[in-house]
Amino acid sequence: MIQVVTEITINAPIERCFDAARDISLHTQTVWAHTREQAVSGVTTGLIGDGDTVTFEATHLGVRQRLTSEIAEYERPYRFVDQMLNGAFKSMRHEHSFTQLDNHTTRMTDTLKFEAPLGVLGWIAERIVLKRYMTAFLESRNRKLKIIVESGYVRPVYNDNSQNVNIQTNKK
Repeated sequence: MIQVVTEITINAPIERCFDAARDISLHTQTVWAHTREQAVSGVTTGLIGDGDTVTFEATHLGVRQRLTSEIAEYERPYRFVDQMLNGAFKSMRHEHSFTQLDNHTTRMTDTLKFEAPLGVLGWIAERIVLKRYMTAFLESRNRKLKIIVESGYVRPVYNDNSQNVNIQTNKK
């Protein structure tokens, strides 16, 4: 099993960062364009929350694939964990943690643990290709997320019991 940890400091309140990280529409805007990633089932727009699932379809390393994850742990606005239910990996767990540094600054930490299938071949692929690829993927996504959040992210209004959310603009 491989673990990748990335951190980024965002000049925005913790609640805005937390919501941006779980905004499915924003997620598909911040991943690499060549992956053509899109949410195809479960929560496909707006905020994903406790117990919700989403299925993404994307091309990674030249292979079109689907990944279904569930929000397995949820502590607003400090942490949520999405865990793979189905997909190309043998297992995958992605923890998103948020630490409020001051009223307008948040540290976002991603901890991704994954295991490739195929025994020894998967073990080799994890170390030679996948760790570097997944680190670059998360770092790129987080840089884009930071830019969007810091420049006035249009964020869904938080509502625990509804997938249908209203939109508001948060300008600095």
